[in-house]
Amino acid sequence: MMVTRVHQPFRLLITDDNRSFRETLREILEDRPWLDLMEAESGEEAVELVRQVRVDIVLLDMHMHVMTGLDTLRVLKSLDAIRPCILITSDANDELRRHARDANAFSVLRKPVPRQELTSVVTNALISAYQITDPDVGLQ
Repeated sequence: MMVTRVHQPFRLLITDDNRSFRETLREILEDRPWLDLMEAESGEEAVELVRQVRVDIVLLDMHMHVMTGLDTLRVLKSLDAIRPCILITSDANDELRRHARDANAFSVLRKPVPRQELTSVVTNALISAYQITDPDVGLQ
């Protein structure tokens, strides 16, 4: 499926119950003109936001209260299977990676996430999901 975007950045939702970590991710990604950043502090808030506004890609902390990142990912994928979701966790073991793969996560990143790895995975997720050659294409 080819997605055509005109003059709109991709909307990325950062979901983590730790405000400091959300701010760190925002600092890493905020200088990308092809991203419009949003934040949620829980899985429940992320699901509610996705139901209200267009969200193109989601970063999810694994360990949040009530809904884990994996639980949230499953709900988000049921709403839109194309939207890439990336799990971020301090304990990226084989079992979690298997569960994430089964839930169609785009990737699982280990905390602390190196700047280059985060930007590369986000870029690759957008390219893969929306069949573009470069995220800047969405702004032209």
